Amino acid sequence: MESRRGPLKSAVPSNLVSPVRRCSRTACGRPAVATLTYVYADSTAVLGPLATYAEPHCYDLCAEHSERLTAPRGWEVVRLLDGSAPARPSGDDLEALANAVREAARPQERAAEAGGGARTVDPMEVARRGHLRVLRSPDN
Repeated sequence: MESRRGPLKSAVPSNLVSPVRRCSRTACGRPAVATLTYVYADSTAVLGPLATYAEPHCYDLCAEHSERLTAPRGWEVVRLLDGSAPARPSGDDLEALANAVREAARPQERAAEAGGGARTVDPMEVARRGHLRVLRSPDN
Protein backbone atom coordinates (compact mmCIF):
# COMPACT_ATOMS: atom_id res chain seq x y z
CA MET A 1 0.00 0.00 0.00
CA GLU A 2 1.48 3.32 -1.05
CA SER A 3 1.35 6.52 0.92
CA ARG A 4 -0.49 9.49 -0.59
CA ARG A 5 2.54 11.68 0.14
CA GLY A 6 4.82 9.71 -2.17
CA PRO A 7 8.12 7.97 -1.38
CA LEU A 8 9.64 8.46 2.07
CA LYS A 9 12.46 10.95 2.28
CA SER A 10 15.28 10.94 4.78
CA ALA A 11 15.12 13.58 7.50
CA VAL A 12 18.83 14.29 6.95
CA PRO A 13 19.92 15.15 3.42
CA SER A 14 22.58 12.69 2.26
CA ASN A 15 25.00 15.46 1.29
CA LEU A 16 25.23 16.56 4.96
CA VAL A 17 26.39 13.20 6.32
CA SER A 18 30.19 13.11 6.59
CA PRO A 19 32.08 10.00 5.45
CA VAL A 20 34.64 10.72 8.22
CA ARG A 21 33.93 8.97 11.50
CA ARG A 22 33.68 11.33 14.43
CA CYS A 23 34.61 11.05 18.10
CA SER A 24 31.97 9.22 20.16
CA ARG A 25 32.28 11.64 23.09
CA THR A 26 29.29 13.91 23.54
CA ALA A 27 29.65 17.34 21.86
CA CYS A 28 32.99 16.43 20.28
CA GLY A 29 32.97 16.70 16.50
CA ARG A 30 36.66 16.01 15.85
CA PRO A 31 37.65 13.13 13.54
CA ALA A 32 38.21 9.78 15.23
CA VAL A 33 41.73 8.33 15.28
CA ALA A 34 41.39 5.41 17.72
CA THR A 35 38.85 2.78 18.77
CA LEU A 36 38.13 1.91 22.39
CA THR A 37 36.81 -1.52 23.32
CA TYR A 38 35.99 -2.80 26.80
CA VAL A 39 36.78 -6.41 27.74
CA TYR A 40 34.51 -6.78 30.74
CA ALA A 41 35.67 -10.32 31.63
CA ASP A 42 39.25 -9.07 32.10
CA SER A 43 38.41 -5.58 33.45
CA THR A 44 40.42 -4.12 30.59
CA ALA A 45 39.94 -1.15 28.27
CA VAL A 46 41.74 -1.66 24.94
CA LEU A 47 42.60 1.43 22.92
CA GLY A 48 43.90 0.69 19.45
CA PRO A 49 44.07 2.17 15.97
CA LEU A 50 40.81 3.20 14.35
CA ALA A 51 38.86 0.08 13.42
CA THR A 52 38.07 -0.49 9.77
CA TYR A 53 34.33 -0.46 10.45
CA ALA A 54 32.25 1.14 13.19
CA GLU A 55 31.27 -1.73 15.48
CA PRO A 56 28.54 -1.78 18.10
CA HIS A 57 29.86 -1.57 21.67
CA CYS A 58 33.08 0.10 20.47
CA TYR A 59 33.80 3.80 20.79
CA ASP A 60 35.71 5.91 18.29
CA LEU A 61 37.82 8.62 19.93
CA CYS A 62 39.66 11.67 18.64
CA ALA A 63 43.37 12.22 19.41
CA GLU A 64 42.69 14.40 22.46
CA HIS A 65 40.20 12.05 24.08
CA SER A 66 42.34 8.96 23.34
CA GLU A 67 45.36 10.58 25.04
CA ARG A 68 43.36 11.57 28.13
CA LEU A 69 41.59 8.21 28.45
CA THR A 70 41.37 6.77 31.96
CA ALA A 71 39.75 3.51 32.99
CA PRO A 72 37.51 2.82 36.00
CA ARG A 73 39.25 1.99 39.28
CA GLY A 74 40.62 -1.58 39.20
CA TRP A 75 40.66 -1.68 35.41
CA GLU A 76 43.72 -1.79 33.16
CA VAL A 77 44.18 0.29 30.01
CA VAL A 78 45.99 -1.46 27.15
CA ARG A 79 47.20 0.89 24.42
CA LEU A 80 48.01 -0.87 21.15
CA LEU A 81 50.57 0.87 18.96
CA ASP A 82 49.42 2.14 15.62
CA GLY A 83 51.40 0.30 12.94
CA SER A 84 51.20 3.19 10.54
CA ALA A 85 52.96 5.57 12.87
CA PRO A 86 56.73 5.48 12.49
CA ALA A 87 58.48 4.39 15.68
CA ARG A 88 61.06 6.85 16.96
CA PRO A 89 64.56 5.37 17.08
CA SER A 90 66.16 5.07 20.50
CA GLY A 91 69.71 6.11 21.34
CA ASP A 92 70.79 2.46 21.18
CA ASP A 93 69.32 2.11 17.68
CA LEU A 94 71.18 5.18 16.44
CA GLU A 95 74.45 4.00 18.02
CA ALA A 96 74.11 0.55 16.42
CA LEU A 97 73.46 2.17 13.05
CA ALA A 98 76.51 4.44 13.39
CA ASN A 99 78.70 1.44 14.34
CA ALA A 100 77.45 -0.53 11.31
CA VAL A 101 78.23 2.38 8.98
CA ARG A 102 81.73 2.75 10.48
CA GLU A 103 82.38 -0.99 10.08
CA ALA A 104 81.23 -0.94 6.45
CA ALA A 105 83.46 2.04 5.66
CA ARG A 106 86.58 0.38 7.14
CA PRO A 107 89.13 -0.96 4.63
CA GLN A 108 89.18 -4.77 4.40
CA GLU A 109 92.69 -5.17 5.84
CA ARG A 110 91.87 -3.16 8.97
CA ALA A 111 88.57 -5.02 9.33
CA ALA A 112 90.43 -8.37 9.21
CA GLU A 113 92.90 -7.15 11.85
CA ALA A 114 90.11 -5.90 14.08
CA GLY A 115 88.34 -9.24 13.74
CA GLY A 116 91.35 -11.04 15.23
CA GLY A 117 92.32 -13.12 12.23
CA ALA A 118 92.20 -13.63 8.52
CA ARG A 119 88.81 -13.27 6.94
CA THR A 120 87.45 -16.31 5.15
CA VAL A 121 86.94 -15.56 1.49
CA ASP A 122 83.87 -16.85 -0.28
CA PRO A 123 84.92 -18.59 -3.54
CA MET A 124 81.87 -17.07 -5.24
CA GLU A 125 82.93 -13.51 -4.28
CA VAL A 126 84.52 -11.55 -7.15
CA ALA A 127 84.82 -8.09 -5.58
CA ARG A 128 83.79 -6.20 -2.48
CA ARG A 129 83.09 -2.55 -1.82
CA GLY A 130 82.15 -1.69 1.74
CA HIS A 131 79.37 -4.01 2.83
CA LEU A 132 78.38 -4.89 -0.77
CA ARG A 133 79.71 -7.99 -2.55
CA VAL A 134 79.84 -8.93 -6.22
CA LEU A 135 79.28 -12.66 -6.65
CA ARG A 136 80.35 -14.93 -9.51
CA SER A 137 77.52 -16.44 -11.50
CA PRO A 138 76.88 -20.09 -10.48
CA ASP A 139 77.02 -21.04 -14.20
CA ASN A 140 80.72 -20.02 -14.54
